[in-house]
Amino acid sequence: MIVVVQGMDAAGKGGAIRRLVHRLDPRGFRVHRIGAPTRWKQEKHYLFRFWTRLPSPGELIIFDRSWYGRVLVERVEGYAERERWQQAYQEIREFERWLIDDGVMLCKLWFHIDSDEQHRRFKARENNPYKAWKLTEEDWRNREKWDQYIEAAEDLFEHTDTELAPWTIIPANCKRHARLSALETVANRLAREAALRGIETLPLNKAGQGLS
Repeated sequence: MIVVVQGMDAAGKGGAIRRLVHRLDPRGFRVHRIGAPTRWKQEKHYLFRFWTRLPSPGELIIFDRSWYGRVLVERVEGYAERERWQQAYQEIREFERWLIDDGVMLCKLWFHIDSDEQHRRFKARENNPYKAWKLTEEDWRNREKWDQYIEAAEDLFEHTDTELAPWTIIPANCKRHARLSALETVANRLAREAALRGIETLPLNKAGQGLS
């Protein structure tokens, strides 16, 4: 299974990922935090570094940001020419279809907060000595392009929210609600896939935990 985690800065993506894997056997999952590609990877197709990190049978892979960077940050910041990021929508749809055809379960989560909540969280990080390291000048600069990132996100949903690989929008102004919603979405995705494959699963209680 692959879980793609995208969203606005300070939307709580990292916290949700930690809750998702907290009780899992560390031998069965990997989390890939995707940042700017190294120079030698920039010389290859942008999907190359994701092809090399696909899950083995029975493994869970979580991408903290993903191939969608081509149509988000690379688009907004001008790292990719218009023709290239527009072409990426079709490339991404085909890439995800190949994964699913090969038996990979794909769950795409978008964590969304509004502009006021993002500003509040930025200021909270700035004033917290234990979290100040998470806030950089680049974060503030990106915030000035809020409208451009929202426009890019809306185009992303229009072009890549498919029947095979739909997006789930996680309202993330409330961190607890966002974390529970993410857990529920992934659990339900697994349960639906198990039912299609004839695999018996444990029911979930109201807290989203498997009943034993």
